Amino acid sequence: MSTLKVLIAGGGIGGLAAAIALLRRGFDVEVYEQAGELREFGAGIQISPNGNRALHSLGVFETLQKLSCNADAKEIRLWNTGKTWKLFDLGDAALRKYGFPYLTVFRPDLLRVLGDEVKRLKPDAIHLGARGVGMSQTADGVTLELADGRRVHGDVLVGADGVHTKIRPALFGADETEFTGMVAWRTLIPMESLPERFRRSVAVNWVGPGGHLVHYPVQGGRIMNFVGTLEGNTWDGPPWSAPATAQACADAFAGWHEDIHTMLAQAPSVTRWALCGRPFLDTWTAGRATLLGDACHPTLPFLAQGAVHTIEDAVVLARCLEKYQDVPTALRRYDEVRRPRAHRMVLGAAENTARFHNPALNNVDDAEAFVSREWQSTAISDRYDWLFTYDAEDVAI
Repeated sequence: MSTLKVLIAGGGIGGLAAAIALLRRGFDVEVYEQAGELREFGAGIQISPNGNRALHSLGVFETLQKLSCNADAKEIRLWNTGKTWKLFDLGDAALRKYGFPYLTVFRPDLLRVLGDEVKRLKPDAIHLGARGVGMSQTADGVTLELADGRRVHGDVLVGADGVHTKIRPALFGADETEFTGMVAWRTLIPMESLPERFRRSVAVNWVGPGGHLVHYPVQGGRIMNFVGTLEGNTWDGPPWSAPATAQACADAFAGWHEDIHTMLAQAPSVTRWALCGRPFLDTWTAGRATLLGDACHPTLPFLAQGAVHTIEDAVVLARCLEKYQDVPTALRRYDEVRRPRAHRMVLGAAENTARFHNPALNNVDDAEAFVSREWQSTAISDRYDWLFTYDAEDVAI
């Protein structure tokens, strides 16, 4: 199987993770990335124990951990009063229970660590300025069509080109990007500019009627990552992000707790992002081609599992290609293993919308009863343990 050439459309987190998993198993890999350099939007990302377990199997966990923050806990706070409930302990508790920590990570750091490992394994594997726009296949091989007219040939094609994918419609026909009506306001705030009380290794989730807001430290505690999401928006279409001002964000969150406005007063810049999705597919695979990550299971970011599941996809895909001698069989098995879990994750993230944005949160008494019920220990275990205990390197294939 090591003689097979795998083409990967997309050099983001999923594409690079897949490249590492495949190269470590002896496959020949070529990654085609549309950008002129490997880059990620400067924002934070949460990597739960299942994601770090998968990164460990790729050989990059220890390097990433040195650049990141070990979260000690997750907290729920009420949007207007600031009343706080501990969601769950992390830190040493996560290590004891799951074997790996819960990290808060700067996305560009993760992409750089993955890219460096790909280059170490195969220095010329990544092709920049190479946008995949289509594909074709026969029983014997697959061709990736690039925007500049080039056509590259291989044995397997992996569409890892994100929610605005070109490989997905080439495989399964056009479907539309769906705007959810929710907009996320994102910013990175220098931690040194904030009062001492903000300098904790805790992921905080403020919940309120019609919106919620998350913040946590990244880059060893030097930066506060801030993401606030509100419902009831309109968006005309691409581009799906736009620059904004800290004042506009503060106005959008008028009436929310003073701690939120303390952070926004120190925000150097803000970006608005339209949260988009696509319908969940009945299959990710056709012949010698398949999809992974946001190309096949875009999700609302309300379980902090989108990128984590993409990394899991990469590990399981490589294992299936290693195990099964026939490429279509290997890709079908990858699909069978990963799709049900990803579907459950996408549904769970959508269900959290009602928890994070519930109208009951408008009234203090109702809010306290609602939060105490929805985030009691049994409910938390039901929602998270099945995620955190998963081992992409060991799951039956």
